[in-house]
Amino acid sequence: MKQSIFCLALFAGIVVTQVNAKENSSQLAPQKSSALPAHLTTRIEWREFPKLNYDNADLQGQDRAAILRVAADETGTVTQVNVQESTGIKKLDALLVKATEHAKVKPFQQDGNLISTIGYQTFNLDYKENDTTTECVYSFASKNWLRQQYGKSVPFQYVQQPVLNIPREQLKGKDRLVRFDFKVNQQGETTKVKIKKGSGIYALDAQVMQAVTNAKVDVPKKLWLFKKSNLKDEIYFKLNECSTH
Repeated sequence: MKQSIFCLALFAGIVVTQVNAKENSSQLAPQKSSALPAHLTTRIEWREFPKLNYDNADLQGQDRAAILRVAADETGTVTQVNVQESTGIKKLDALLVKATEHAKVKPFQQDGNLISTIGYQTFNLDYKENDTTTECVYSFASKNWLRQQYGKSVPFQYVQQPVLNIPREQLKGKDRLVRFDFKVNQQGETTKVKIKKGSGIYALDAQVMQAVTNAKVDVPKKLWLFKKSNLKDEIYFKLNECSTH
């Protein structure tokens, strides 16, 4: 009889240990892996977008554009930057490379592993005819954010307004609409941000994507159900409705 009770207790202990191990494994943070092949992408997700500092003199009288090839390790640290398409000005290319080297890529996650990333970033640098005028810019005034500010019912809430500053000149004379969707994990961090309808301007879409990537979101528990939530939003940039800074 005592032997049967001992065996039953031992079996119960094994089951509890297996359950606890399974629960703990589901909560493990993603692991860094340099053994897996790099994630290749044409649209890099930035945790910290390159901070550009240039003026009209650097552009030498006209708009400039460049494409850089960027490699980052599994932590998001930029490890290599190469100019694929030049601005036509070596000094300006060097400025872009330096800014990109000090930026931070959002690590790509695959099957619980963080892996390195290789991709391309386009920069469009606008020459301003009158550099002394007050700049008119757009902030992150998305459909969901505006409804949230007016106390209306929303499927999710931004913990705070995502950072976005779009100069009016970047719209290039037209209203622009950007629709996007994303997932959010249990910590409220956004993942897998995708542009569903682009503005037609790559740099504008990239800045919206970066703002959403760095956002924190609060999702009602009833929508969670352990599975990652899939959310959507949009921003309508109206040419004549921006704020002056």
